Amino acid sequence: MTLAPRSSSAASRVFLVLIAASVVIGGLVAGFLAIEAQRAVRAEAERVTAATAATIARSPGVLSALEIGDRGAATRALEPFALAVIDAAGLDFVTIMTVDGVRVTHPDRTEIGRTYLGTIPGEAQQLTEVFTGTLGPSVRTIVPVLDAAGSPAGWVAAGVTTESIADTLLRRLPLSLAITAVLVAIGALGAWIARRVTRRIAGDLPPGQVRDAVSSYESIRTLGEALRAQTHEHGNRMHTAVALLELGRTAEAIEILTETSRQSQSLVDQVTARRHGDPVVGALLLGKASQAKERGIDWRVHIEPDTPRSVLSTVDSVSVLGNLIDNAMDAAGAADDRWVEVVLRPSAEGGIVLEVADSGAGVPAELREQVFAHGFSTKPAGAQGRGVGLALVRSVVEEAGGIVELIDDPTTFRVTLPSAHGRRRP
Repeated sequence: MTLAPRSSSAASRVFLVLIAASVVIGGLVAGFLAIEAQRAVRAEAERVTAATAATIARSPGVLSALEIGDRGAATRALEPFALAVIDAAGLDFVTIMTVDGVRVTHPDRTEIGRTYLGTIPGEAQQLTEVFTGTLGPSVRTIVPVLDAAGSPAGWVAAGVTTESIADTLLRRLPLSLAITAVLVAIGALGAWIARRVTRRIAGDLPPGQVRDAVSSYESIRTLGEALRAQTHEHGNRMHTAVALLELGRTAEAIEILTETSRQSQSLVDQVTARRHGDPVVGALLLGKASQAKERGIDWRVHIEPDTPRSVLSTVDSVSVLGNLIDNAMDAAGAADDRWVEVVLRPSAEGGIVLEVADSGAGVPAELREQVFAHGFSTKPAGAQGRGVGLALVRSVVEEAGGIVELIDDPTTFRVTLPSAHGRRRP
């Protein structure tokens, strides 16, 4: 015998979803930190090169060496100074050049006397750029050396290669990775806690069975309330009839009992007229009729005899119908003209159309989708909790291939279910 593979539990799925979310968020944070670190390192390189070049350009010794006009003498005077600045500032090169761009200093002495590789501004102004020179791609800033009259006497360029920038970035990455690891660890801890809480509530049941358990609970609750109301009403009538008989008022006792029978028989006739009627659904409607009478609500039911078999199980049918009726009675109970109407009829496609209408104030346009969300309710929380009914109704109906619609004037929840000849939900 081949056993069907067991679906993973709801707790395990919650754990996996939260773990996946933690990893994704951690990855996004890591990417953001890496991009931000790259931007910061690049900005720092631009700041350091600009400050260094500007400081050297304003040095009196640099101006004096360039104004002599002897490049060899300028190199002998400025090369040691430029190399010392490179070491102190952590730069890759500092190039001092004549006004026409001929190098006076360079980390590679063979490049001295050659033309500077980079952009020399047309005017005496500072320029920062990325350019590929003799040391490779670099972030560099060029600043003019101005004489007493404010005219360029030469240029100073300071730069950091992109390779050095990448090395600096790599040194900062461990901090970003550590932050990411902490976030993922916190997410994993939260996922583990959520798994324990979910398992404590739902055990090892898979999500489908958790939904079935909620549906069963809602079905038993609404059916129990309906039968309680029906028992209470019949008990009151029987006590009244017995009291009248003891007083010798036989005609009045018979009238009360006859009226009770007549009201119930009308609904029983509609239920039993269906070839595929469900006796549990019939009992629910009878009980809800008693509940409506207790609350002073006019109860109207219309069931067409040719309504086909429901694609839903008995438990789900009671859960869907019971929750819709409960909501309708809550809404109608706050109106002046109190009534609730239930209609069961065949659809054009061979399925079932279930409509539950009420005389309540209706659902505001901005809440038409929210009312189907789990946990949302316009009513205060009670002993059984709120915000489950309509969310459960939509879940059950959509899982069976049907749809739930909310219609105005009057407020009507319409459930359309497919034909039961198709695939039935087990």
